[in-house]
Amino acid sequence: MTSVLVIGAGPAGLAAATAARARGAAVILLDAADALGGQYWRHLPAERPAADERILHHGWSRFTALRDGLEADAGCEIITGAQVWAIEAGADAAPTVHALIGPSDGGRRRGRSFTPDAVVFATGAHDRTLPFPGWELPGVFTAGAAQAFAKGERVAVGQRVVVAGAGPFLLPVAASLAQTGAKVLGVYEASRTSALLRGWLPKPWQLLASAKKGGELAGYVGSHVRNRIPYRLGRAVIAAHGNERVEAVTIAALDADWAPIAGTERRIAADAVCVSHGFTPRLELPIAAGCRITGDGFVEVDTAQRSNVPGVYAAGEITGIGGADAALAEGGVAGHCAAGGDARDPELRGTVRARDNAGGFAARIEAAHGIRPGWPAWLGDDTIVCRCEEVPYGRLRDIADHTCSSGLRSLKLSTRAGLGICQGRVCGRTVEQLLGTAGGAEAVSSDRRPIAAPVRIGELAATLSPQEPTEHVQGKDTNV
Repeated sequence: MTSVLVIGAGPAGLAAATAARARGAAVILLDAADALGGQYWRHLPAERPAADERILHHGWSRFTALRDGLEADAGCEIITGAQVWAIEAGADAAPTVHALIGPSDGGRRRGRSFTPDAVVFATGAHDRTLPFPGWELPGVFTAGAAQAFAKGERVAVGQRVVVAGAGPFLLPVAASLAQTGAKVLGVYEASRTSALLRGWLPKPWQLLASAKKGGELAGYVGSHVRNRIPYRLGRAVIAAHGNERVEAVTIAALDADWAPIAGTERRIAADAVCVSHGFTPRLELPIAAGCRITGDGFVEVDTAQRSNVPGVYAAGEITGIGGADAALAEGGVAGHCAAGGDARDPELRGTVRARDNAGGFAARIEAAHGIRPGWPAWLGDDTIVCRCEEVPYGRLRDIADHTCSSGLRSLKLSTRAGLGICQGRVCGRTVEQLLGTAGGAEAVSSDRRPIAAPVRIGELAATLSPQEPTEHVQGKDTNV
């Protein structure tokens, strides 16, 4: 029996595990969270259920069908609280995967290693947040974190909240905040009308394939109207103000390159601001496995969602930011092919068509909402770029100038940018862009992390024990 290890239990991972089981493979599904669903279907824990959680999520019935099917399937082992911390690339086979199982803040995590026939990476993405003066103040949240509080805990991050950045994700975040009782003062989309038309208007008939998105959009628009949330184009939060925490933000109109237009600044009193400028794919594990990365920073896959590494597949946001529908379709293809199927199999025809149509949707998002090059104009010399190491923009630029250095590795060592607790997950792409090293000849990026997650010394020592179990995936292990 073919064995498939799926890493990540969001839409892509759930679809991959289901498709692999449909092909008869033995499946292990790993996720670092305590529940299945990922960020898109983040929900209250079982001990604190909502009266009707369905109304709080899009595609909830699809999620429950996938989750319930896998949980009832003896051929699929589901392991939550599983932090994959290292990958050992194989010569001509799928890599060995090392994970720690248990609460991340606990002291008794158990190490497990897996040697499956195939691996499907469905590791999702981080929020991408561009820096601005004051973004290190308490009260500034990534939009994803604010939504996680709202959907997973029913907690509002503030009473008077501003939502800003770029992309369709701003809409569900504002809706989630409104559902928790927060007053959303406005949604400020950095892209201007011309960019949105350039991204969304060409070949409108192709959008018919994403008709479900229209219903989703209508739901968000209805929420905004009911809660009287203004939606403004071509504007951004360019500064946050306060002593102990956020007390106000400055919003300015932007030109086509996202540089602030002088004289348009407006100050608004607020106690929280939620910011998202898109997403950064979580590439640590694919890179460790030896997967080839495209020039725009995603895992390169073929029509079967297969990477260049034998036995390694990828699906979801790590192959392109396309949303839940794209992730579900890619996961279905990846799981089917990882289990020994072929992308040309008749039973996969509809899934492949959905995947191909969703790929066009992702390109539209990038064209309409992709980050423009003028945003550094809202930085000052003292604006913190790397919050973990408190590295200001001026120091970063001066050290690069004085050392005549162009390599990301040497600049990280000399400035400390990207070397703090988040290891560049928040600031890495920003530092690369500010230093002009993105796509450079050195071929080093902030996404390359040999140790993918923080590991205690004791845990690391325990994994080196000759008694450490290395498992070939064969089915459900009832010892965990």
